[in-house]
Amino acid sequence: MKEKDSQVKKRSPLNVAMGAAFMMAMAAVGPGFLTQNATFTGKMGANFGFAILICIIVDVIVQLNIWRIIIVSGKHAQVLVNEVVPGLGYVLTGLIVFGGFVFNIGNIGGAGLGLNVLFGISPENGALIAAVCAIGLFLARNAMLVVDRTVQVLAVIKVAILVYILAVVTVPYQSAVVHTFAPTSVDFYSIVTIVGGTVGGYISFSGGHKLLEGGVKGIDNVKYVNEGALTGIGVASGIRIMLFLAGLAVVVTGVQLDPANPAATIFKVAAGNFGYKFFGLLLLAAGMTSVLGSTFTSISFLDYNKNQMGRKNWRSWMIVLFIIASTAVFYIVGNPANVLVIAGALNGLILPIALAILLVASTRKKIMGTVYRHPRWLLYTGWVVVAFMAYAGIKTLLNISL
Repeated sequence: MKEKDSQVKKRSPLNVAMGAAFMMAMAAVGPGFLTQNATFTGKMGANFGFAILICIIVDVIVQLNIWRIIIVSGKHAQVLVNEVVPGLGYVLTGLIVFGGFVFNIGNIGGAGLGLNVLFGISPENGALIAAVCAIGLFLARNAMLVVDRTVQVLAVIKVAILVYILAVVTVPYQSAVVHTFAPTSVDFYSIVTIVGGTVGGYISFSGGHKLLEGGVKGIDNVKYVNEGALTGIGVASGIRIMLFLAGLAVVVTGVQLDPANPAATIFKVAAGNFGYKFFGLLLLAAGMTSVLGSTFTSISFLDYNKNQMGRKNWRSWMIVLFIIASTAVFYIVGNPANVLVIAGALNGLILPIALAILLVASTRKKIMGTVYRHPRWLLYTGWVVVAFMAYAGIKTLLNISL
């Protein structure tokens, strides 16, 4: 245990913040986002840029609020929620873990499909390989540092692939910019889906919890919150924009995207079989980074154990079980599409509930301390997001029930 503590101290707050930034960013652009982005680009064309713009704005408001409140208070989100509304933290934990588990089935499946594209391995066996690799990373010595470095390398791979694809296609930049800021039509469902999939559920809390794990907390470390959150948002937003532009470049030529795998169509049309292999690598990177992010954050919500001596072993076992269980479901049942839809709708409700409680916590001196004062612009815009996402989440659930 002393060895672990010394390892944590060796990492600077900025180093930890960058690890948190990339974990959050890569969790937000997983296999599900690749499909959603391609699908909506094929349906809406350049107008989909407006949905991405709204997503980025909401992302900034949500992440800066949640990261700051968690770090200044020095407590995990579920603990904060319990202090404001006793018992509600356990409900939040249940929703987060359920959503994280279901999406992890899709994440591990995405990594398996990536290996299938690259090497012809069956998606099921590819998922097994990806699961073993993920477990190995979490159980390695200096696990969090290893995970951070792995996520950062995979992020570089993602960006490099997209830069190459954009270099070999003709992107209608003018049309993209014009319709992003002045869309000719707005698809409310696409905005709800993209926002819920990129800042809903476990993703909103991954960065803040990651900072706490690295020992970064308290009012003196707020500057690292800003640097980490804005870096993560910048990386994730850059990847979202590049995916949108790559899809738009293909769609404007009149190509109809394959509904079964719209993202793969974009890469294959853009760069032939070579591009298709690149898609496999991108899918593998997206799946692995999202597996790491969803597993870490979901287990962090289950961690109410204050006994530091048994905490490390307990966490290791929970991480292994979480990954094995989600892999087993994918291997036996496949990707449960209906459950994924329901989990996505629940994510639309998790965000406004959790954010609302945290915003209340941000105004309580007993929780935040007597010195700290939460920025008014974050507080007010946070409540706007709460109202918007509550409405959106309820509407989505009603549509599913019909």
